[in-house]
Amino acid sequence: MTQRPGDLNVKRFGDGWTGAGETPPEICCTQVDVKLTDLSPLMARREDGGLSFDRFRVDPALTLLQWPDDVLRQCLFDHGDNASFVRDYGGIDLRKITWRLEIIPAADFTEMPTGASDAGCIESFAENPVYWVEVRSVEVGRHWEEHGTWMRPPILIDRLLLAPSNSGLQVLEGRTRGGVLRGRLRDGLHVASHHQAWAGHAPTASTGPHSAAK
Repeated sequence: MTQRPGDLNVKRFGDGWTGAGETPPEICCTQVDVKLTDLSPLMARREDGGLSFDRFRVDPALTLLQWPDDVLRQCLFDHGDNASFVRDYGGIDLRKITWRLEIIPAADFTEMPTGASDAGCIESFAENPVYWVEVRSVEVGRHWEEHGTWMRPPILIDRLLLAPSNSGLQVLEGRTRGGVLRGRLRDGLHVASHHQAWAGHAPTASTGPHSAAK
């Protein structure tokens, strides 16, 4: 059966696009959503150990998203086929997330939730923040002591993108970091007043479907 461009499934791009007699992905893909399950072939190649991040990030299915490299690595390269991750976020059209590196008040993290499949894990980490820093590298511990924050911004997502939708942000990746911050606040340890985090929002008419922050 002849496939029409509008019927194109993004899974083909995870397998690698050859370009032989086909419409280029950047043209025909504008007609389809991109969900986590659509990237399964790409994730399988990563799991087999045959795909470095440098090769992963330039796959046509991912260049279509135009996500910042740090978000790509933390969300998709590290966790893109994790069962609970897919269960909680599998319904989102990844093309419709706009990423911004934002400055978030420490107080906002004290009650910030994560996905339903891992509910309670941030609070679990918060019960022993010193331990969860000690099992990381010496540099991580030193950064917390000197700067009162994490070395690498966690990934947050606007709950308006979820189903059912809600208000505010939730932690998509970086639950340990969020728990350490929450626990240090509770224990009176050094915590900065504001923290960097990647925040994914629904696009607005002015920003379009992708983030300008790379």
